[in-house]
Amino acid sequence: MMTLRPSADRGHAHHGWLDSFHSFSFADYHDPAHMGVGNLRVINEDRIAAGTGFGTHGHRDMEIVTYVLEGALAHKDSLGNGMAGGAHAGVILPGDVQRMSAGTGVRHSEFNHSSDGATHLLQIWILPQRTGIAPGYEQKHFDDAAKRGRLCLIATPDGREGSVTIHADATLHAGLFDGSERADLALDARRIAYVHLARGRLRVNGQALRAGDALRLDDESQLVLEGGEDAEVLVFDLAP
Repeated sequence: MMTLRPSADRGHAHHGWLDSFHSFSFADYHDPAHMGVGNLRVINEDRIAAGTGFGTHGHRDMEIVTYVLEGALAHKDSLGNGMAGGAHAGVILPGDVQRMSAGTGVRHSEFNHSSDGATHLLQIWILPQRTGIAPGYEQKHFDDAAKRGRLCLIATPDGREGSVTIHADATLHAGLFDGSERADLALDARRIAYVHLARGRLRVNGQALRAGDALRLDDESQLVLEGGEDAEVLVFDLAP
């Protein structure tokens, strides 16, 4: 069974400095029919104006994945990332995937690092398998070649194939598709597959998607991506 979530049906908030679309209930947007999918709780598509961003705020017991589409995002946190001597420089660029495990608690800020335009990103929250873990941070780069015409693993519970490690029963692929490029992925029909099209156009199991659209697949054994037009897509394998 396939269920389409059109882009236009998402929640929307425009704060001047922030233009945000919410796939699931978030902040002032509440829809009991869209509280998440499986253990996927948040997909926010954010555009942050130059010179602005989210001031220091806290999270706990959530796996947070940031995927930058355009621009650059400056990140600082209470673990020392983005600060002098920190393990990571704290700037997230297109192709980078950042994983922050909030665990017992972490505080961070996120600002547009670009001086000449908006930073466009997806922020993704996934419920962890276990609460109360130590906070953690990881950041890796996946270039276009790794995603061109194929699905590249970018987040997994075990960090396989060079992906970032998330402490959740979920895997996340990213891919770029155009023209005749096509990818097939075997699915476990006992789990949930969720496809979010970040930009462009793409056919997923015959269903046409446009930027911002998503497709939930239940009791399906195969995923087919084809007919892309400058498409960038994320594919989630989720616990039911």
